[in-house]
Amino acid sequence: MQQLPSEPPPFTDPAQAADFIRQFHHEQPAAGSPEPRLRAVLDEIDRTGSYRHTPAELTYGAKLAWRNAARCIGRLYWRSLVVRDLRHLTSADEIAAECFEHLRLAGNGGRIRPVVSVFAPDRPDRPAARILNQQLVRYAGHRVDGEADGVVVGDPAGAALTARARELGWKCAEDRFEALPLLVQERPDEPPAWYELPDDTTLEVPLSHPDHVWFADLGLRWYAVPAISDMTLEIGGVRYPAAPFNGWYMGTEIGARNLADADRYDMLGTVAERLGLDTSSDRTLWRDRALIELNIAVLHSFQEAGVTIADHHTESERFLKHVAQEERLGRPTPADWSWIVPPVSGGLTPVYHRYYDPVDPALRPAFVARDPW
Repeated sequence: MQQLPSEPPPFTDPAQAADFIRQFHHEQPAAGSPEPRLRAVLDEIDRTGSYRHTPAELTYGAKLAWRNAARCIGRLYWRSLVVRDLRHLTSADEIAAECFEHLRLAGNGGRIRPVVSVFAPDRPDRPAARILNQQLVRYAGHRVDGEADGVVVGDPAGAALTARARELGWKCAEDRFEALPLLVQERPDEPPAWYELPDDTTLEVPLSHPDHVWFADLGLRWYAVPAISDMTLEIGGVRYPAAPFNGWYMGTEIGARNLADADRYDMLGTVAERLGLDTSSDRTLWRDRALIELNIAVLHSFQEAGVTIADHHTESERFLKHVAQEERLGRPTPADWSWIVPPVSGGLTPVYHRYYDPVDPALRPAFVARDPW
């Protein structure tokens, strides 16, 4: 007897949808019994292949995604996330305009707000638009000789997107701290559109040192809002591939990684030279001493500019407060130890000396690596 082909599975997994609806109603008792909403969601998935979140579900789901972010040390304030429901916007022009508004809102004159802007989800009949930038603000990396392994002026992490933007027609000044344009791609079969960032969206802090006047002469600066834009927000089986989100910086992200890593701005040798350190041997710990001074400069400069930033000692204590709060509520706090422990003086922070709940890759809602087109 010939077996009839089975119907393809729905675009959105009903089990994931049901899990989220039950969690939402469990943690939001005012929403009432989950059963009526659950029936409506499963019926919508059965008819259309997916379903649409209510504004309340979207807002809470985005906050849960932050709470579940195992690599983030700043989750104590997950409830304060500002969720912008922009699911009705699908065009590149509209998305770019609201990304710029996101930066203005999050920058807040220096008092950084945690914000997520959620654009249209992938649907059974159409993938949604993607933002190609890793962050809404990121510095360009210009390859001097055009070779893949050549010298880079600026941020090497931005070299690939810089080359793509130039292919699309972007004219750049090849400055060390030149903000990349925003690249938005509406469909996989169309080239992305690019948009220069308006001046009022890119809040930057020039770096100086409280004890070394010469530090300002290095011409270093960094942007204030770290808005991740290349991850998918997944809530109850619905995937939002354009959902840029930000918290605020911890100083070590800038001073111990972005400006210090050998494959980024690689500034430790320059700082060590200006400090007069002996760089002839690793045993002099010149990198360690230069790294501390670089981080002092970052924290000092942001504080002087009135821009929100956290130091790694304070943020470590806040994270353990978050862990304790979650434990009292009977909830696990998944954490990736290698990301939670700061890259400077890790052993001096309280987050170093303990274990954490294991990371479950299937935990949802979550910000997840975005699938290719």
